[in-house]
Amino acid sequence: MMTDLSTNYMGLALKNPLVVASCCLTGTLDGVRQCAAAGAGAVVLRSLFEEQIRGDISSLSRHAEDYSGYGEAFQYLQSYGNAFGPSQYLKLVRDAKKAVTIPIIASLNCVSADSWASYAHQLQEAGADAIELNISILPTDSSRPCDHIVADYLNILREVKHQASIPVALKIGPYFTSLAHVAKRLTSDQAEAPNYSVGWMGKDRQPGKMIRKGADALILFNRFYRFDIDIDKQQLTHGSPYSSPHDMADTLRWISLLYGTVNCDFGATTGIHDSTGVIKALLAGTTVTQLCSTLYLHGLSSIKVIEKELRQWMENNGYSTLADVRGRMSRHASNAPKDYERLQYVKMFIEQDGRTPGLRYE
Repeated sequence: MMTDLSTNYMGLALKNPLVVASCCLTGTLDGVRQCAAAGAGAVVLRSLFEEQIRGDISSLSRHAEDYSGYGEAFQYLQSYGNAFGPSQYLKLVRDAKKAVTIPIIASLNCVSADSWASYAHQLQEAGADAIELNISILPTDSSRPCDHIVADYLNILREVKHQASIPVALKIGPYFTSLAHVAKRLTSDQAEAPNYSVGWMGKDRQPGKMIRKGADALILFNRFYRFDIDIDKQQLTHGSPYSSPHDMADTLRWISLLYGTVNCDFGATTGIHDSTGVIKALLAGTTVTQLCSTLYLHGLSSIKVIEKELRQWMENNGYSTLADVRGRMSRHASNAPKDYERLQYVKMFIEQDGRTPGLRYE
């Protein structure tokens, strides 16, 4: 039996669901070429920050601590500088599109809806197949209600989608009040087309017409910077920059809960290190999986290994396409949906009763 690993992600045709996440590996043309040669289904380019688009590089460095909740930002924020600005990023998009045949997804890290959003149109003109928005808002202001934070996300999405007609994915963290409600708002949001927009590029939108402004995909979940304290030096430090397979529990839970109830594609990220993680994410309901830490730890050759093992698992279990696998273990497909909520939590304590002393006590 022939197995077909191809998938459709936000309307993009991918040969497999193995996407290289936004990281330093995808920040150069040579890196993109290597990812494509290694068998990736698509690449998400290294992020460009809104401050760079606005030309406020000094502010970007000066306020680096504002991004301490965002792992990707902390990885290379200080080294960005003027060497990797908006014009260089557009060139990377254009060159990457000429060099490889797999989809190229641009990545923008942002905290506000501002004039920088018109840059989304330039990314589309440069050839980007889609845009991934990493909205890194660290809610440290105790006077701001949670609905204001969600409004910030919606405003950024609306502005970017005003400027570009290519698909837009949103990479978010798990720390929302009523995450299921927020996910639905972020993906099904509609808004009245404005009479004008910041940096408006002459798009053929009719003022007053209701247009879909929600995300075409949700990437769950962003791995936030691991905060730590050195007790000897009495200073702030960071934990491991790499995820572990244990980190994907929240991703599995929420994709399995949201699949079939939210009108968008899903990308699973954080903690996906091998074919086992990829298969779990597909069974939960993801469309694609994003790989990062495992590529640093084991090299780009691990993509082919994962692809081979995924294909073998599908053959062994009688699946010919990813559609046969996707969402089979989601709450939407379950005969016992309560197992995905509190019942499973209670069941764990009952099963462990008498076997693991103390585990049943909260």
